Amino acid sequence: MASSARVFGNSCRTLMAAAKSSAASTAAAEKPKAAGRVTGILKVQPVSPALAKFLGSPEASRSGAVKKIWEYVKSHNLQNPSNKREIYCDDKLKAIFDGNDKVNFQGVAKLLSNHFPKTT
Repeated sequence: MASSARVFGNSCRTLMAAAKSSAASTAAAEKPKAAGRVTGILKVQPVSPALAKFLGSPEASRSGAVKKIWEYVKSHNLQNPSNKREIYCDDKLKAIFDGNDKVNFQGVAKLLSNHFPKTT
């Protein structure tokens, strides 16, 4: 019994080594994926005139617009100190956020959706 296990053990090691080397060669032969097209919140698209005036650009991505708004809020201290998720709107932000005095930060994406026209 021990001798048959030794025979099969050596054969298995040989087969496993061959399988590993062939798997490594096929993995190396695969081509790297080409960069896909940019879609979703990263896609740069035209924005409304009000948002374009705020951003200083006629086109932006959704994530880029949120980033610029967040920079503006931080630099002008418009964040509620007791509730950090709340933003006080000054005149510039009121133009973007439909005249609201306060905006919850989770609602920013919903309010920005009006400034990104649907493209077909």
